[in-house]
Amino acid sequence: MIAGYAKTGRLQEARKLFDEMPQRDNFSWNAAISGYVSHGRPWEALELFRRMQNHESSNSNKFTLSSALAASAAIPCLRLGKEIHGYLTRTGLDSDEVVWSALMDLYGKCGSLDEARGIFYKMADKDVVSWTTMIHRCFEDGRKEEGFSLFRELTRSGIRPNEYTFAGVLNACADHAAEHLGKEVHGYMVRIGYDPCSYAVSALVHLYSKCGNTENARRVFNQMPRPDLVSWTSLIAGYAQNGQPDEALRFFELLLRSGTKPDQIVFVGVLSACTHAGLVDKGLEYFHSIKEKHRLMHTADHYACVTDLLARSGRFKEAEDIIDKMPIKPDKFLWAALLGGCRIHGNLELAERAANALFEIEPENPATYITLANIYANAGLWTEEAKVRKAMESRGIVKKPGKSWIEIKRQVHVFLVGDSSHPRICDIHAFLGELSKKMKEEGYIPDTNFVLHDVEEEQKEQNLVYHSEKLAVAFGIISTPPGTPIKVYKNLRTCVDCHTALKYISKIVQRKIIVRDSNRFHCFEDGSCSCQDYW
Repeated sequence: MIAGYAKTGRLQEARKLFDEMPQRDNFSWNAAISGYVSHGRPWEALELFRRMQNHESSNSNKFTLSSALAASAAIPCLRLGKEIHGYLTRTGLDSDEVVWSALMDLYGKCGSLDEARGIFYKMADKDVVSWTTMIHRCFEDGRKEEGFSLFRELTRSGIRPNEYTFAGVLNACADHAAEHLGKEVHGYMVRIGYDPCSYAVSALVHLYSKCGNTENARRVFNQMPRPDLVSWTSLIAGYAQNGQPDEALRFFELLLRSGTKPDQIVFVGVLSACTHAGLVDKGLEYFHSIKEKHRLMHTADHYACVTDLLARSGRFKEAEDIIDKMPIKPDKFLWAALLGGCRIHGNLELAERAANALFEIEPENPATYITLANIYANAGLWTEEAKVRKAMESRGIVKKPGKSWIEIKRQVHVFLVGDSSHPRICDIHAFLGELSKKMKEEGYIPDTNFVLHDVEEEQKEQNLVYHSEKLAVAFGIISTPPGTPIKVYKNLRTCVDCHTALKYISKIVQRKIIVRDSNRFHCFEDGSCSCQDYW
């Protein structure tokens, strides 16, 4: 009865029966403790575990201790976990595989990854759950190389990965833009066979969408007999971010016709598609339908998207009306979207309102200071621009350096702004010099508006040449055969001058150049960009 109540979440009834028992055996203790753990009440589980330890007729076994370790991991509390680990060692119970798994999970969740890995390698019979847990812990701790290395070990171990293993690895590939590794995993899945309805297939759609390969994302999606909402959302968001808003909205309409009920997340992709296509009225229609037609609550992300939509098109009065009437507090993403729209249209008054709100929310973020300074600079308000720069300096706020990277022959090459450390930097500079002449012949004029105003015009142009994405693109062009597409990733939003320059470069060298900045994918081809200069 205690176990039955505990499993169904009726913990009060379970505890009442437990307390009424004149004599309790190990099964009763374990059922009550594990019930608390399973339903997210770790403190009660540990309190009961301590009572059991003090009870003369009760002896903890591997199930009790595994539950206690799980409770410590859920808090998480490394000290309590280590106390239980010590007890395990003293009683000789630390040789059981169930206990090893619980210990590994404890140390992983408490951030002691090295100890978790040490326990993992001591396990004689590692099952797929143990492998999957350890691999995911590596990714969660930011140790991606270890995670990928462990996955390769798993594939050589003779143990077949399950859909959760694949999904975790593919999501890590998506997060780190490691498309080549994702393709390896995809190939392995094909070789051993996989369930076309599994979580792993949804993760494949997400991977290819996140890496800008919408063709592969669509191909995988089409092979799914019953696409789930995660797959629909990944594909729609992928099209939106990759400058294909029409496809994003077409697939959203197909989603509605399929009978799948949309959730709040999918509407973020839909609104984003409208934003980057300049479909203001259509976007507003979708925004209002969230509540009126689909009976969903608007989220902070929805408000940020519709603010971005209106601000980019210069409809600031409508944006302000929505902000002032929204039932939740505006977050940093909304104010950043508004500030971005003000930068495009030079709205000084509203830019100051948005910037002041951002200074309160995240005063250490350099992006706000830089954007506001650039707005002042573009308006010729150099005194105000200098004040913002001085405020940054006095508060010790440093601009995050621009960094771009490109993969050539499975080796990642990283470039910083003004970088001179690359072995082929002389070739890169020489090639950019030649390109610069050809670009000016085609009509390119360097945009020096946002370069420091107290240096000579020639120096301003020179500074622009050494932006990280230009260095990475140039290296990609001189390192690959003619006609090969170039794909570059950047940690910041690409600047206006680089965006213009890359359009010219794509036309001159006759290459498709794909740049993934912090906002979206840009596909430059034959002198134009997929974002239609609306990013």
